[in-house]
Amino acid sequence: MPTQRFSCSLNNLEKICDYVSQYATEAGLDESEVYAVQLAVDEATTNIIEHGYGQECPSRIDITCEILKDGLKVVIYDDAEPFDPSSVPEPEVNVSLDDIKPRGLGIFLMRKMMDEVSYEANPELGNILTMIKRHKPK
Repeated sequence: MPTQRFSCSLNNLEKICDYVSQYATEAGLDESEVYAVQLAVDEATTNIIEHGYGQECPSRIDITCEILKDGLKVVIYDDAEPFDPSSVPEPEVNVSLDDIKPRGLGIFLMRKMMDEVSYEANPELGNILTMIKRHKPK
């Protein structure tokens, strides 16, 4: 499983998305599935940079992509303050668009775009966010 290290900057979001898109395509995901992976990874890394580290990010984000027989697994490692995304409640989605906050939907989108999302705070490896996207049944 190849791992790529990215410096912790919002300027790297495009490089990060290109990296995971390459593996998503190699895994045989269709265009909408590749987009879902891109969106979920973009949201996750943006949250890490903005909320985990703050705008001054002194560290790194490591991303591992593993092609599965039925899709793609993306694992994101960081050493920011631990934060468990499962602690965030689902947003209210039956409100008008005018009442939806422009921020705060990242974790919701990750959960909706990916088939599995799990988080582990590891004392030795830091935060580990694992997301899996499977092929749509044909």
